[in-house]
Formats: sequence, structure tokens, C-alpha cells
Amino acid sequence: MTYAAPPQVAVPPAPPAHGGPRQRATLGSRRRLIVAVVIVVGAIGYLLYQGLGNATVYFQTADQAVHNRTSLGTRRFRIEGTVQNDIHDVGQSVDFEIVANSVTVNIVHTGSQPQLFAPGIPVVLEGHWSADGTYFASDTILVKHDENYKTAHPDRLSQAGATQ
Repeated sequence: MTYAAPPQVAVPPAPPAHGGPRQRATLGSRRRLIVAVVIVVGAIGYLLYQGLGNATVYFQTADQAVHNRTSLGTRRFRIEGTVQNDIHDVGQSVDFEIVANSVTVNIVHTGSQPQLFAPGIPVVLEGHWSADGTYFASDTILVKHDENYKTAHPDRLSQAGATQ
């Protein structure tokens, strides 16, 4: 008796466990795209956080700033008070004091001064506490005045208008 072998049935080869070269390339591209999107979104989020955080310059009266000196550290903020009588030019800086609610703060200002800067004038200063916390280091002076300023100081306004 002759034994005939059963006919061979063509079975397609099993796909590789991780897909073929085309599928691996697609998965690699997707991963790179996802990583790139996460990095871009993270970078944009960080820049927004930093930008908005730095754009927010806190405003405090002199007494509030002294009370919060430790928590403020050397972070920039604005401090408000009234300029006291002793203003001393020292080289490129000006030393003076401001007061608010009976609390006095020593100021060392570096930079230009507005024309209306004088003793008795309310000011807002932008800067930070010194590293040792003994004075406020300012680089911007904003002079504050209300709607009554024109009637109280007409000569200053006419002088300011003449220089413009």
C-alpha cells in the first residue's frame, strides 16, 4: 500500500509580535509627536506662569511691606508711602525715607527721579527688599497725586507744561 502525504496547505506567516516595519515606524512617529506636543505645551505653560507671575507686581503700603518683609524676601513689589524731609543724593542713588501709618521705611533709589519728587509727596516705589532687609532698593518712582493737586500746586504744572 502506498501512503500518500496529505496535500500541503499554504499558511500565511504569522505577523511579527510588534508589527511590521511600517507599523513600527508609525508607532515611533506617534510617540515622537506626543512627546513633542507635551514638551511644547509644557514650555508654553511655564512661560505663561513665569510671565504672569512676573507681571504681577504687588502693591503694599510701607507698614504692610514691613509686616510682610520675611514673606516678600527679595521678590519685586511696589511700596507706597509719603516721602519724608531728609532726601540725600549719594552718587548715582538717592537715600530717603517714606512713611505710611506711622511706619518708616529706608529707601535707596537708583535711577531717575520725577520732577515732582519732593518731601511730603506720596510715592509708589518699585523694587525689592535688600538682602539683609534693612532698606528697600528702588529703581522706579511714581509720584501719586489726586484731583486736588492742580489747585494746590499750579506753578509745578505750568513748569511741567513748559518743559514738554
